[in-house]
Amino acid sequence: MRDRNSKAGQARVARTLAAVGVAVTLAVTPLATPTPASAAVSRAELALRWAPIHYQDVDATGSHALAGQADYIARVDFDGDLDGRNNWDRAGQAGTSLAAHAYYSVLETSTHWYITYFFFHPRDWTDHPFFETEHENDGEGVLFAVERDGSPYGVLRAAVTVAHSDFFSYTPTGSTWTSGRESVDGTLQFQTSPHDAFPHPVTAQEAQGHGLKAYPQYTINGDGLVYYPSTVAETPSNGNDRDVRYQLIDIFAADGLWAQRSTASLFASLGTFAGDVSGDCGSGTWSCSTNSANAPWGWDDGNDLPARGEIASDPAKLSTEYFTIPGGASRTYTVNPYAAAAAALAEVARTAPPTVD
Repeated sequence: MRDRNSKAGQARVARTLAAVGVAVTLAVTPLATPTPASAAVSRAELALRWAPIHYQDVDATGSHALAGQADYIARVDFDGDLDGRNNWDRAGQAGTSLAAHAYYSVLETSTHWYITYFFFHPRDWTDHPFFETEHENDGEGVLFAVERDGSPYGVLRAAVTVAHSDFFSYTPTGSTWTSGRESVDGTLQFQTSPHDAFPHPVTAQEAQGHGLKAYPQYTINGDGLVYYPSTVAETPSNGNDRDVRYQLIDIFAADGLWAQRSTASLFASLGTFAGDVSGDCGSGTWSCSTNSANAPWGWDDGNDLPARGEIASDPAKLSTEYFTIPGGASRTYTVNPYAAAAAALAEVARTAPPTVD
């Protein structure tokens, strides 16, 4: 039994955050920053600080819903292997784990941090029989642009979310960033987490197809999960659990997602997960498509100027296209692990078919 709301539970949360170097403070405004620390924070601490409180709508009906579990977020290797072509079949089976995880990457310039969060589902599914497709694996996410203003964690200025093959842009109340080549689609809201007392941006995913937008443009309709960023991963107690902690995984970790980009069992091509039509994918619906989900370096809005994957691999470029940034933004990265593969990513962007997800 979890004791998050007890005084003892709160003390344990504070001790956990202190152990990873995160100061526990009470924020009074959405854009407030924590008390200055004596040393620079790590990229992992930055990712934890700005990780979203995440609303996940859940649909428990239909033969492919797995009683709601098809909408839980999970690790890519939730079933213990790196085979993308068995994830539809193994979702919900005994011996697999739906403990909540999300992936992140942090890129740096002299003026900004760019933090990408990636949420994975083993199924993109539907319960409609007409003109609806589903597919194995699903990857949606969000980019946060954080200005380096001299405070330990900076100031969050803007967000771009991924909903299938479309991007949507948002700014928090009080942000200095405004519309650029693309119009701002809404206001990024903040809520305080019960687990660290910081105000976090709030995102949400729809059930079934899992498109991601800023809350409340998507929200929970009936059953749903509220995921909170943490240093631990919890499995929802049921499809209507409103307090589930999720753990972050560095995309660039040794043997991490980026390191596995050439693993043929997991990726059909650079940035696109391998998926087939095995199991009941497509049964009772219009069709089941193959190789249809994307990692962050495969995300694309085909109607916009930035190329495929640049929301993750060149977020400074995308940000200057999407927004008007007072004072500008540096385009020179001091940290960008994607840089060594820039030519390969550009070639895929030029030749790959349109994204499906």
